[in-house]
Amino acid sequence: MMGGFPFWSLIIFLGTFSACGAGPRGRILGGQESPPHRRPYMASLQLNGKHVCGGFLIADQWVLSAAHCLEDAGNGTWQVLLGAHSLSRTEPSKHRYEVQALIPHPGSSSETNNDDLLLVQLGERVVLNENVKILAFQREDRDVPVGTRCEVAGWGIISNTGRLPDTLQYVELGVISRSECNGRTRHDGIITEKMMCAESRKKDSCKGDSGGPFICNGIAVGVVATGSRICGNWKKPGIYTRIPPYVEWINGVQAAANLTNGDLPSPTV
Repeated sequence: MMGGFPFWSLIIFLGTFSACGAGPRGRILGGQESPPHRRPYMASLQLNGKHVCGGFLIADQWVLSAAHCLEDAGNGTWQVLLGAHSLSRTEPSKHRYEVQALIPHPGSSSETNNDDLLLVQLGERVVLNENVKILAFQREDRDVPVGTRCEVAGWGIISNTGRLPDTLQYVELGVISRSECNGRTRHDGIITEKMMCAESRKKDSCKGDSGGPFICNGIAVGVVATGSRICGNWKKPGIYTRIPPYVEWINGVQAAANLTNGDLPSPTV
């Protein structure tokens, strides 16, 4: 478990990362292709050039994602792709950034869904433009009202046969109550106040969407964590890590990194 380690021992400077686990747990199903570059905050976390998880730009050198994306990573090189619509095609706006540090929340663990957040520090500041933008996130610690229509986007699998898209997909989902999500036939009490749930009847986030933003009213309120082993199972709503309880941690990590590392290089054009 990660929770027992001192805070700064959790900073992983890139070279290699090795861990055991079942792989990314976040599970877009039943959605549609996003208009190109309409969601310019989206990031693809890639290991050895292959998409593993989603994420989103929260500052000009920071991406927020999910800690469980590091599970079962093996040895390899992490990079973050920004400005992309297609993962494979040449696009003038696409740029791969080296990763300076991967910082999982100290309370995260492969054994639970608790504190499932990951901060990714990029090796240089990002060039912001129409196709690469920062996404604001909710800072006030209040629940999103039940029934609110929100969206999640990603390059995760789009069918339970494991079919992967090449282009960014998105889906709209309604927020459901924590009490309903905690029902005995749903998630049976594991949903904490730091989590939220969304409907999953034939529409859902799916494997490879982990770490992407759950967006309500134009701001990120959560991060894709997990759900059913079978995407779109209405009895197992999608689980999202709420961001507001972690604002102090996010701010603290960024401030400490700035003190430790000084200014990062200016963007390369």
